[in-house]
Amino acid sequence: MREGLVERINELAAKNKTVGLTPEETAERSRLREEYLKEFRAGFKHNILDNLYIVDEEGNKTKVKKR
Repeated sequence: MREGLVERINELAAKNKTVGLTPEETAERSRLREEYLKEFRAGFKHNILDNLYIVDEEGNKTKVKKR
């Protein structure tokens, strides 16, 4: 994940709770959240879903296929 992405999101969240955000900061927050989610989903797919198998009662492994 891009360095500083989560930190900047957290900074904007804290500022929003205290003094509020300008329209530019609100737009930046939305853009950063979308970027974070995109990277998270890609990592989740790569690290978890691409390596997921179902094991039946007999011990046979079947790779989970994308629908």
